[in-house]
Amino acid sequence: MYDVVILSLAEGSGSCGSSCEGACSALERDPCAPRVPVLRCAEALTTAGARVETITASSDAEIDEVIARFDGAPRTDGLTWPDADSKLRLVVASASDGQLRAVVRRLVRRYAPPPSKRPVDLAEDRTVPDLPPLAILPLDPSSVDDLASQLGLPRTPEAVAAAVLDGSVRRLDLLRNDGGSVTVDGALVGGAGADGRALPWRGRVEVDSTVLSDGSDPIMACAIGNGGAYASVDGFQLLADGNPTDGQVEVAVAVPRVIKQRFRSAKVQMEVRRARGRAVSVLPRDGELPFLDDGVAGSLNRKRSWWTEPGAWAVYAG
Repeated sequence: MYDVVILSLAEGSGSCGSSCEGACSALERDPCAPRVPVLRCAEALTTAGARVETITASSDAEIDEVIARFDGAPRTDGLTWPDADSKLRLVVASASDGQLRAVVRRLVRRYAPPPSKRPVDLAEDRTVPDLPPLAILPLDPSSVDDLASQLGLPRTPEAVAAAVLDGSVRRLDLLRNDGGSVTVDGALVGGAGADGRALPWRGRVEVDSTVLSDGSDPIMACAIGNGGAYASVDGFQLLADGNPTDGQVEVAVAVPRVIKQRFRSAKVQMEVRRARGRAVSVLPRDGELPFLDDGVAGSLNRKRSWWTEPGAWAVYAG
């Protein structure tokens, strides 16, 4: 039987940035709420014969202590590599995709080899080995668009426990970026005004060799999709098919176009430009540019690139 670690992130620890502000504030109104699904999952696992440990991490270092348990045997090249045959199972209890991302980011930090030590047994289209699979235990039962829902993963504590013990694994693409982080679902580049409506910005958006904007167009929204939650903005359908298993990133930009009409006032229509590829880059033209990445707020003032790591991480799918 397996050993199972249920890992939660302490609220306010900073591990998820501002990603879980809405979900965490809701959970804070009922301090016992996050513990209930964790305890139910632990009870289901224990009843089935698993040895269970629950850990609440309040820093990256504490997340790293858990991840280190998945290290494989020492390699001759000195790299730290995950144990593909580990009997340890990891459950991430998350109130948001940002909290989930915080754990996946630390997995990448531990196991991604430096470019100067790239091993011969690493796939040509990857910069990280197969990361250890994990189960997602949603702490916000009201969410309908988190990654667990998009993927059709188990949502109740008992179903999550059954998926962990069954061991059925589904491998998923991962986006890395040159800012040192990762994306499990998607990113939305651009800001909004006080009324919540998108504000136009200018920048160069390029997917592989396809230029979606050369920097001269006013962009209302730019969606970078690995999953499907960022498919539409302000009622506009941006991404056609967020698919985290096809080895590609889908990108869309929405650009307003003024349509002149004879004997009528001009009207504005949105032109959506889409492309798919291995990598995407965004270069802002007018200073600081806000964005959300897996719900985590940030800003760009220089070029940022995301690229696909096909099948790099995995979930217990049940």
